[in-house]
Amino acid sequence: MPRARVAMLLPLSGSQAPLGQSMLNAATLALFEQAGPAVEFLPIDTSGTAAGAAQAARDAVNQGARVIVGPLTGPETGATAPGARAAGVPVLAFTNDATFAGGGVWTLGVTPAQQVRRLVLAAQSNNISRIALAAPNGAFANQLAAALRDATRQAGLPPPVVATYPGAASLPMVARDIASRLGITPPAPAAAPAADAAESPEAAAAPPPVAPPAEGLLLVLGESGARARQLAAALPAAGLTVPPVRVAGHALWAQEGVSLAGEPALAGAWFPGPDTTARAQFEDRYRQAFGEVPPRLAAVAYDAAAIAARATRGGPAAPATLPVGEIVLGADGALRLLPDGQTQRALAVYALEPGAEPRLIEAAALPGSVGY
Repeated sequence: MPRARVAMLLPLSGSQAPLGQSMLNAATLALFEQAGPAVEFLPIDTSGTAAGAAQAARDAVNQGARVIVGPLTGPETGATAPGARAAGVPVLAFTNDATFAGGGVWTLGVTPAQQVRRLVLAAQSNNISRIALAAPNGAFANQLAAALRDATRQAGLPPPVVATYPGAASLPMVARDIASRLGITPPAPAAAPAADAAESPEAAAAPPPVAPPAEGLLLVLGESGARARQLAAALPAAGLTVPPVRVAGHALWAQEGVSLAGEPALAGAWFPGPDTTARAQFEDRYRQAFGEVPPRLAAVAYDAAAIAARATRGGPAAPATLPVGEIVLGADGALRLLPDGQTQRALAVYALEPGAEPRLIEAAALPGSVGY
């Protein structure tokens, strides 16, 4: 019986080969669970390069693929897109770089914009009206800043304070710069009393300088690992005491939760992430099938493969029909493909807990639900 072909563009050789094999495993699991015998997956090696991805896309089209799943990175996606578009074959890429979305290409990774939007919603529900961002210069910081400006505007909140800085900048200086931009004065160093201080009523009556309160402030850090800990540790000396300042981070903090929470200034810090219940169920099924714990990106491969299998139910000769606008239950919870090529995902908010796994603060919101 003829079968509809779905091409899997993966790094099956080179330094990323182990990740590529895990993602292929996840796609195979999706094929077993969600596709019928009328769907065939074609793994094609990209070698982890843009040139390899472009050639893999041409091979996929020549072999009659109705949908292309992958490739892994933004540059590989950019190289894959022209040939796929010319052939009318949709691409479900794994990247979270939304600049490559559109024109028949969907980016399935969790984007900075999705993460920021979820944090802004959590801020609103906790009566936090001021939001600031501190991140090292680069594409990630630019995406975070643009998303934060857009999300606060849509939420009717004041414009965010954005502080970007060179990657090698002194983090105590960065903390002082953020505080200055927020109008917060660092605490004055304690000074020894003058010998005649008791004889000076003017000095005794003079009130100490008062810094603007830091209540109702969410500070989003675009750092990871040791630099996130170091920047957080520098905040109190700059006048950004935690609490009342609420610190937040990004989705990669989920992989560093216990380590980050060892810094006192990050205890209770927020970060967005997928639904842990759905993820745990996926990991359990993957472990039973392949005898190992899947890497985080394997979930994206599962989601893309499941969507592709659903899109090719019309048979090997029919154009693929992607479920654009419909809610799909994936390995990391609910998601929805948008007409502009982006993917909306249900994200929860977690808090770092010293010596423990992160704690759920707000449950994952389904795409399309009120306020999402």
